[in-house]
Amino acid sequence: MTLRDDSGRCSTSIGVGSLALFTPMQNEIPGAAVASGSRILSVAELLRSVRDTLERRFPLAWVRGELSNLSRAPSGHCYFTLKEDAAQVDCVMFRSRAALLDWEPRDGMQVEVRALPTLYEPRGRFQLTVEGMRRAGLGPLYERFLRLKEKLGAEGLFDPALKREPPAFPRTIGVVTSLAAAALRDVLTTLARRNPAIEVIVYPAPVQGEGAAARIAAMLARASRRAECEVLLLVRGGGSIEDLWPFNEEAVARAIRASRIPVVVGVGHETDFTIADFAADRRAPTPTAAAELASPARAELAAGLASTVRRLGLEIDRKFRYAAQALDACARRLVHPAARLRSYQQMVTQLKARLAFAFSHEVHRCQAHLAQLHATLNSVDPTAVLARGYSITYNASGEVVRTAAAVRPGERITTTLAQGQIESEVKKN
Repeated sequence: MTLRDDSGRCSTSIGVGSLALFTPMQNEIPGAAVASGSRILSVAELLRSVRDTLERRFPLAWVRGELSNLSRAPSGHCYFTLKEDAAQVDCVMFRSRAALLDWEPRDGMQVEVRALPTLYEPRGRFQLTVEGMRRAGLGPLYERFLRLKEKLGAEGLFDPALKREPPAFPRTIGVVTSLAAAALRDVLTTLARRNPAIEVIVYPAPVQGEGAAARIAAMLARASRRAECEVLLLVRGGGSIEDLWPFNEEAVARAIRASRIPVVVGVGHETDFTIADFAADRRAPTPTAAAELASPARAELAAGLASTVRRLGLEIDRKFRYAAQALDACARRLVHPAARLRSYQQMVTQLKARLAFAFSHEVHRCQAHLAQLHATLNSVDPTAVLARGYSITYNASGEVVRTAAAVRPGERITTTLAQGQIESEVKKN
């Protein structure tokens, strides 16, 4: 591990106010004509009138005091007493409001409650109905926190699109924190346990007190320029809002976003939120969680690698078995060249025999067809007709004489017989 520089982390704050109570005059109570004897109120009517007057006269206000007799009913409602040296008042905080607290109230804590003065009629008891609660003394700082958060948010400094994912397998991790911080020991212990092969560079910076924010911002910028690590951890343990305030400074938020290296912020406890958390690439609830988030566990990596090797072995074995089966199938289909040639020779011999047979068959078919055509031709041959005793007569122009009127007396005609011809002269027709 190499030492270079150091840093820290932050929290929140709230503004306060106090409430002065006074008693309404008799003539301010609805229907208060008791003195004249014109009307007598029941206990319920009186208490209801007092309650209505209280709630109408005193709106929600901030009240400061010390928590005492704090209890939480099975219903989830909280009951407690808010006290100071010379006075105390009973309070109730209903479940829906108590569930919104992101911290755990305890007896003896100085708190500020936003409450409505009222009267609990069943017991005729004055009490405060609490709508919200905060730790005392956080008011001005909390207002500063909200204003800066709104300003930087409007600039897009917290835009999720700007967030960078820390590397899955970093070789070097930078830690910005104080060398005296317990958070540094927690981070180094966690990194050594999870993956001792990771190199750690510490960038020392004060994490509380005057000037701490400027030193933290400068160290973040320095780590970014050096580019010696792949991820930066900005960490600090828990503390009061004042102790954590450097992490709510604008300079730190802008340095986080200006860093060329992804920044993981782990400041305070899980319920602590600072401006640095919103600006960070990743927010961790504690310094230890930041170290765990940035470093892969060696045991988990080894287990994952073993699982991968096992699956790879099974896949290779399966591939070999499939290949062996394919090889056997190819071997069964493999034929010696001489055997293939003999097969081709047999095929040629068979084709020659089939061709000779087909040729002979075609010749016989053609001969039969030719004989049939010859017989048909003979049946229409004129000479065949002449052989049966008929003759054909032609005039001098060589035209066939079909009627006696086609020739004139004295005209020479030729008669063709089955054998030979006779020339004649027409005497009469």
